[in-house]
Amino acid sequence: MTPTNPPPTPPKEVAVSSATQDDSTTHTHDSGGAQESLLHQPKAVWAVAFASVIAFMGIGLVDPILKPIGEQLDATPSQVSLLFTSYMLVTGVAMLVTGVVSSRIGPKRTLLSGLAIIVVFAALAGMSDTIGQIIGFRAGWGFGNALFIATALAAIVGAASGGVARSIILYEAALGIGIAIGPLVGGVLGDISWRAPFFGVAVLMAVAFALIVVLLPTSEKPDHHTSLAAPFLALRHRGLLTVGITALLYNYGFFTLLAYTPFPLDLGAYPIGFIFFGWGVALAVSSVFVAPRLQRRFGTIHIMMASLLLFAVDLGVMALFTTTKPVLIVCVVLAGVFLGVNNTLITEVVMISAPVERSTASAAYSFVRFVGGAAAPWVAGTLGERNVHLPFWVGAACTVAAIAVLSTGRRILAHVDDHDPAPHSIDEARAVTAGDAG
Repeated sequence: MTPTNPPPTPPKEVAVSSATQDDSTTHTHDSGGAQESLLHQPKAVWAVAFASVIAFMGIGLVDPILKPIGEQLDATPSQVSLLFTSYMLVTGVAMLVTGVVSSRIGPKRTLLSGLAIIVVFAALAGMSDTIGQIIGFRAGWGFGNALFIATALAAIVGAASGGVARSIILYEAALGIGIAIGPLVGGVLGDISWRAPFFGVAVLMAVAFALIVVLLPTSEKPDHHTSLAAPFLALRHRGLLTVGITALLYNYGFFTLLAYTPFPLDLGAYPIGFIFFGWGVALAVSSVFVAPRLQRRFGTIHIMMASLLLFAVDLGVMALFTTTKPVLIVCVVLAGVFLGVNNTLITEVVMISAPVERSTASAAYSFVRFVGGAAAPWVAGTLGERNVHLPFWVGAACTVAAIAVLSTGRRILAHVDDHDPAPHSIDEARAVTAGDAG
């Protein structure tokens, strides 16, 4: 039932570059005869898009090499899982400051700073001799990745031709491609050595750094300076807090799947990479094609709750058949479908859940989501050392708890289906990055 007085429409955020348009232009089709091809873009756009693919690859790149790292460095599953924990914890905290940094030094410098940090820490991780060193260097990698993904969208929009909507489609395509092929590349390189994926990322990011230095023009610094306190103040709004806690809980299940499943699968780097490649493809396809259709037909909150329920059931099946590899493989791929649908819808709800700037809402949501989910890999690894089934049971229980939390906010979030979001809006794409790049 729609509330009598729905929350006011959030104000449009200040553009981060002189070429960035506000949301009202993102769904306006190009007028006249200037219908340029989506692929006809300046070289600067392709440079940033290439870097974006590599950055998003880094999310699932380590999946296939978790077990080899543990075996060769004599580390337990809980210790190896800290590669995810340190990465996500720092990424979540850094999301609070990326807006502050970018609004003061400009998008290009922020972009290059993030790339440089990734190059250094990925290379250092590849040269590490202990699990503790890799964990620490993954934390530095997470900080660089936060700086990069927070400004890559603005850089593409500022340099692209053919309208904002088309440039955002390119950005979303880079996100999907990176998430999908990351585990596959990690598996191929990891079959050579567990160090190879780290060095591969460092080399590719160094190439991207050079391309962006040469090809991407320096944009003007925005007049608006983002406040560090703004995301915390945004969490005072019950709608945003409800969605954030929901994401925190189901992220426990999400990162249990991502960080723990390679251990009971007990396969080589290449097979693990191929399995999670299937997961990434399912996630990308369901995010772009399935979620919008289901949303239009059944409503946002209903589909979110249904997708979370199916994901909880999926984890429950994995808990029951942890020692049956074919079942685990099928469940991993199916989880991509459920997570893709939910990630897209929940990040859209974030954008309209509180009367604050959308970038602020996204930063607050990302902080809660990443920091909360950071505990899952380590806890899952620790539980798995005692009982191989237990991590999936706990993940399923947390996902059910997420449904319960979301149900308490159904009334305050009922207005979300009265909102007509602009397709491929800047803020939506930025939030989807935070949702899918976990």
